[in-house]
Amino acid sequence: MPMLSVFDPRHTVAPPGYSRWLIPTAALAVHVCIGQVYATSVYKNSLIAHFDTSQTAIGAIFSIAIVMLGSSAAVGGRWVERNGPRRAMFAAACFWAVGFLVGALGIATQQLWLLYLGYGVIGGIGLGIGYISPVSTLIKWFPDRPGLATGLAIMGFGGGALVAGPLARQLLSLYDSGYNPDNPAAVASGHALVALFVTFGLGYFVIMMFGPFNVRVPAPDWRPAGFDPATVAAKPLVTTASVSASNAVRTRSFWLLWIVLFCNVTAGIGILEQASPMIQDFFRDNGTATTVSVTAAAGFVGVLSLFNMAGRFVWSTTSDLIGRKPIYLVYLGVGMVLYLLLAVAGHSATAVFVLIAAAIISFYGGGFATMPAYLRDLFGTFQVGAIHGRILTAWSAAGVAGPLIVNGILDTKGKPGTLTAAAYRPALFTMVGILAIGFIANLLVRSVPERFHEPNKGPTSPVAKATITEPVALGPESQPPAPPRVGSQTGRLWLSWLLVAVLLGYGIVQTAITAAKLFTG
Repeated sequence: MPMLSVFDPRHTVAPPGYSRWLIPTAALAVHVCIGQVYATSVYKNSLIAHFDTSQTAIGAIFSIAIVMLGSSAAVGGRWVERNGPRRAMFAAACFWAVGFLVGALGIATQQLWLLYLGYGVIGGIGLGIGYISPVSTLIKWFPDRPGLATGLAIMGFGGGALVAGPLARQLLSLYDSGYNPDNPAAVASGHALVALFVTFGLGYFVIMMFGPFNVRVPAPDWRPAGFDPATVAAKPLVTTASVSASNAVRTRSFWLLWIVLFCNVTAGIGILEQASPMIQDFFRDNGTATTVSVTAAAGFVGVLSLFNMAGRFVWSTTSDLIGRKPIYLVYLGVGMVLYLLLAVAGHSATAVFVLIAAAIISFYGGGFATMPAYLRDLFGTFQVGAIHGRILTAWSAAGVAGPLIVNGILDTKGKPGTLTAAAYRPALFTMVGILAIGFIANLLVRSVPERFHEPNKGPTSPVAKATITEPVALGPESQPPAPPRVGSQTGRLWLSWLLVAVLLGYGIVQTAITAAKLFTG
């Protein structure tokens, strides 16, 4: 369709002078929106009441979405590389928005399968494509600081829950006057849930369109001012060669990194999934009353959310200075020590428990954000987005394994509301063992052998060649783009960062208010 030709890869090459700092805003616009998937617990009780079903049946919505995230990222990675970030971001926005709208139809008609199909399957595809869509482009724009670039983008995914959680509560109270956003057990009406899903679907689509509006790929010969590729190639494990996605999965290093990501995520998600009851149980006297209130426990979840987001940026940026392999040794090695401390000393004081858990979750977030840069170091920029998509299957697997391990062990220790710190120790020691496996796998990572390199070394651009048989090639828009006007680009830069700042600022302030209840509640 001519109207959609603007999303063609040939129209995605940046003109001379295009600011690379517009690219992180495109990635953040997408990631902040799809990060909503981590805020589904806000309306979980309302969905249970509306459909008159079990927690397991409603929890399956989140599980389906995460499984579809991993599978669509793995299957669609090559498509994203061929079609470029602009079309990929547009597709992600469409899938994500339609997922909410189909889910709203399921709520309105009380057809749970439509909610599975809409939010779980269709929305999950949007999650996967949206998650990987900016990765390759960011790395090409920031060859001098790939960790900072991917950390900025994936920080948005962690920040998405900070925005969506309080926003969902406020919208539900607007659509249902009987809903109390300050009560964790509050239940909203079906009408309010339908309105929430429609609002999210339409609102997120508009915000996500800032992605294709701003994203561009650099020209093949572009490089940052003052950047010398030789300085990057001289670093350990960093290659200037190109490895295809199909060859990458045949290497030992890919599967070692798969294990590294699986272990890091499994350990972190075990705490995230159990955060609120965990802090209450750690300070429960003899299986009876706890000294941590429900309000304070909600504050603890807020603290973890802040550290999850901050860790994605801080630790990934740090990896540019000390290297990807050393930073994962920190995530996994120091993580083992922290889990041991949590098991043996976490019950000594609330502040000790919170600090240790916050550091663990910061490593969890950092592991996500650093992985794309690690893949770039080993496999080059050729199909790094597709390779990243395939390695995200480790996330899907860990999303199942982590909660199963923790919940399975806790089920043998007693009923919820009666557990103490001792009940968690076997699970925490198990996580130490899992992190040790990841630590060893990271030590074994080596450079990719030359037999897996592409014959044509160096990155390729996803720009398709225009031919005279294509009508669009004859139009003026197919000609080399003119340099952007300084004034218009500056205005776009300020507007884009302002949008991101307002969204994340709202989430941070609201979460900080909730986190403060940990010390006052």
